[in-house]
Amino acid sequence: MRKAKSKILSKTSLAAFVAKSRRAGKKIVFTNGCFDILHAGHVAVLEFAKSKGDVLILGLNTDDSVRRQKKAANRPINKQSDRALTVAALEAVDAVVFFDEDTPYNLIKSLKPDVLVKGGDYKAGEVVGKEFAKKVIIFPLLKGRSTTYIVSKIQR
Repeated sequence: MRKAKSKILSKTSLAAFVAKSRRAGKKIVFTNGCFDILHAGHVAVLEFAKSKGDVLILGLNTDDSVRRQKKAANRPINKQSDRALTVAALEAVDAVVFFDEDTPYNLIKSLKPDVLVKGGDYKAGEVVGKEFAKKVIIFPLLKGRSTTYIVSKIQR
């Protein structure tokens, strides 16, 4: 668990991590989301995102940010510290950073990633922060692989 915890960075630590990675000539990839109940769709998009560069940074919505999205009355199901630890444990993820705003716009603006990856529920022109990335890539959604779908299935 220590290795996963070491990947959860503050915004200040993330800036130093990114600067060091850039000095080493590494290509920075960014994606974001709630990652409330980890499932195959999450793993697929994270592995895909990692394949587009050298360093994958995952922006994770805080609990308050998730609640403001009003996905459902009971979301997030898992608290942000647990969600961060779970995604940080994945091999594809190099760093996790929280953002409390409704969107990761300011985080993307400060990072200026080489590649910005989003799931197929977005169109490239709609992606927040697209103007700060060199390239935007949309990953097609995997049918039936969403936290909302899983929660509704459990409730039935």
